[in-house]
Amino acid sequence: MTDFLISLYPWTKAIHIMAVIAWMAGLFYLPRLFVHHVEQGAQTAGLQPVFVMMEDKLLRLIMNPSMITTWIFGLALVFTPGIVDWGSAWPWVKAAGVLGMTAFHMWLAARRKDLAAGTNRVSGRGYRMMNELPTVLMIFIVLAVVVKF
Repeated sequence: MTDFLISLYPWTKAIHIMAVIAWMAGLFYLPRLFVHHVEQGAQTAGLQPVFVMMEDKLLRLIMNPSMITTWIFGLALVFTPGIVDWGSAWPWVKAAGVLGMTAFHMWLAARRKDLAAGTNRVSGRGYRMMNELPTVLMIFIVLAVVVKF
């Protein structure tokens, strides 16, 4: 099994990176959609269902599959011999960051349901502030993996 993972390493890494890019795009964009949904959706007739549809499709068709792919190929990298030195700090920092990203993803999914049901309690400003979280997590993850501190 380990020879198989080693032989597929470049493909595994490439697919992992592409999935991360797609996931991050969604994590950056969905909160921005929420800002506009909260601030403009109720003010313009017919706009509310458009936001609900856009948010749903972004989450279901792009974010969920890319998060799952990121996890699958990330775990494949973890199990590839010689890739992760668990004695270093960087894999633990990355793992914490990825868990944070996943928790943020789930928080966004719950807020999407609230917005669709008309029970949202977060302001546009609140969504703007939360939009910065994936950037901070991304910085920690990328620095951990590239610098390997």
